[in-house]
Amino acid sequence: MTANTPQVFGLHYSVYTRIVLLALAEKGVTYDFQTVEIFGDSGVPIDHLERHPFGRIPVFQHDGFELYETAAITRYIDEGFKGPALQPSSARARARMSQVINVLDAYAYRPMVWDLYVELVSNPQDGIASDEQRVQAALPIVQRCLVQLSEWLAGDDYFVTQRLTLADLHAIPILHYLAKTTEGAGLLQHHPNLVKWMRRLASTTAITAMARRSDP
Repeated sequence: MTANTPQVFGLHYSVYTRIVLLALAEKGVTYDFQTVEIFGDSGVPIDHLERHPFGRIPVFQHDGFELYETAAITRYIDEGFKGPALQPSSARARARMSQVINVLDAYAYRPMVWDLYVELVSNPQDGIASDEQRVQAALPIVQRCLVQLSEWLAGDDYFVTQRLTLADLHAIPILHYLAKTTEGAGLLQHHPNLVKWMRRLASTTAITAMARRSDP
């Protein structure tokens, strides 16, 4: 590692950490990873609060420049390093890419990951009973999100253009966790284009490596 090797602070199973790592992998960028446990009994480490005042992950550092917020980090990675472009060139396509990412963040992430995966898979593994009311409340929101994502994908190979963009990298870790729940997998079966898209992305080296990492 050199002095200007990018550093990522986060957790390998974190959705947003994974998005950043996927962007780095697709660009072919070597990086240093620092595990930061923000969910432990002692809370967020003090030194991490100096990097991120809101105590979230990931944080990205490169050559004296520091960033948090995943969408900002991945755009910097795409524009700041050599490798295949991960953003489309046209204004409309770039706007659509941002829209997909914003919808995933605002409406899909929490119900798909926290309300379904954590409640139905992660918590039971830890001996914690599922909150069935929370699960049932999430299902129609998840269904609505899948309908919109399916419409955007339509018959295309990727969400925005005929090549991989940051929208795809943002979506795959979220849907990866959703598909691990019986309820989520059942909802996905109503959208065969999304299932086909997930299988296509799973064939890429970076995403296969991500899926091999143990989930919480």
